[in-house]
Amino acid sequence: MWVRRKSLRWLNGLSPFQLIAIYYLFAVTVSSILIALPVAHQPGVNLSFIDVLFTAVSAVSVTGLTTVPTAETFSTTGIFILALVLQFGGIGVMTLGTLIWLMLGKKIGLKERRLIMTDQNRNSFQGMVSMVQQIVLVVLLIELLGFLTLGTYFLQYYDPGEAYLQGFFGTISAMTNGGFDITGQSLIPFSDDYFVQFINMILIIAGAIGFPVLIEVKQYLFHNDRVKTIRFSLFAKLTSFTFFVLVGFGAIMIIALEFNYFFSGKSWHEIFFYALFQSVTTRSGGLSTMDINQFQEQTQLFMSSLMFIGASPSSVGGGIRTTTFALVIIFILTFARGGSRIRIFRREVHNEDLNRAVVVTLMALITVFTAIVALSITEPFNLNEIIFEVTSAFGTVGLSLGITPGLSVFGKCVLMLLMFLGRIGILTFLFSFQKDRTSGKYHYPKERIIIG
Repeated sequence: MWVRRKSLRWLNGLSPFQLIAIYYLFAVTVSSILIALPVAHQPGVNLSFIDVLFTAVSAVSVTGLTTVPTAETFSTTGIFILALVLQFGGIGVMTLGTLIWLMLGKKIGLKERRLIMTDQNRNSFQGMVSMVQQIVLVVLLIELLGFLTLGTYFLQYYDPGEAYLQGFFGTISAMTNGGFDITGQSLIPFSDDYFVQFINMILIIAGAIGFPVLIEVKQYLFHNDRVKTIRFSLFAKLTSFTFFVLVGFGAIMIIALEFNYFFSGKSWHEIFFYALFQSVTTRSGGLSTMDINQFQEQTQLFMSSLMFIGASPSSVGGGIRTTTFALVIIFILTFARGGSRIRIFRREVHNEDLNRAVVVTLMALITVFTAIVALSITEPFNLNEIIFEVTSAFGTVGLSLGITPGLSVFGKCVLMLLMFLGRIGILTFLFSFQKDRTSGKYHYPKERIIIG
């Protein structure tokens, strides 16, 4: 009893950021146990501890990088376990935890609301429980439609049982931006099927654009009050604009870089869908309709930059996030023009948000650079392959040039840390070291420093 009280006292003393990190570590532990169960594997398959742990981290962080082939490793039971972990990691630990509390009739107190706010990267306590309910409702509705659409459509490729299994897992993987597949070749078998590609792109975008955006769109489409006009928040406007600009710019750049190489001799619709899908999947999807090794090195490097940016905040994806990228670019342009205030869509951005964007970007650059240098020393792969793998892990994307299984134990551990960091976010990681602050009663004299 004394040990229990002591442990509870210790947990109560932790900040929400520290608790979120611990909860995700606990999720990785439970997922590892489930994935390690013999019933989850194909007959004769034995996974090493590092492969089990890597798969669990990849699934909880909804990345999709794997050291073993998913289709050849996991049984049908294992596939359902993997789908459950992807769903858990995609929606978020606190979101699903809160849903369970509500189903059990538990009261959601102030501490739980703070944890939800931290997990979903929000700035206010207001409407936390309602937000959780709406997130789960919207996600499950989209996944149900995706499952029925893909499962029924796959009847032309598979027998009914396999068709709906493919539709079920494919929908979960795309919506959570998990990047796992049970075809054995990602979406390459459907490189000529534009309907399958279109549905998967819709699911990837729905998962990566951010839950607050989905909720605002739902409210706009289905609100009953015809008199009251629904206004989209600055977050929804900025993240949607940045998201789709990156998708469009990414597709155009891929076409330009590969026009005389991979796209040479291909029809316009092949070029369009190859480029568009690869641009969409770099947001955090991880699925692919082609072997990325067929692209030129400059294209792979460009895709690495897209993966570094990643998805939107409060979504299933990682990276520095779209709004962070947008704020840093706007800040640079504003500073170059002599301005001091950041204005977007007739709104002014808080200095604290700008400071966070700059800190996240700098910390992410330092983290990724350190990982690249470390792996370039320990791993027998060229620099381009390492950069691609590192940015894919940090952005929780899951695209790979095929080097993941060949990494050393150290290399796999580095990628696991990047995937975990990409999922919980740079800010949560930094704030987990933060102690209670007391405002100083005095200031030191200020002095200018030469810059640039």
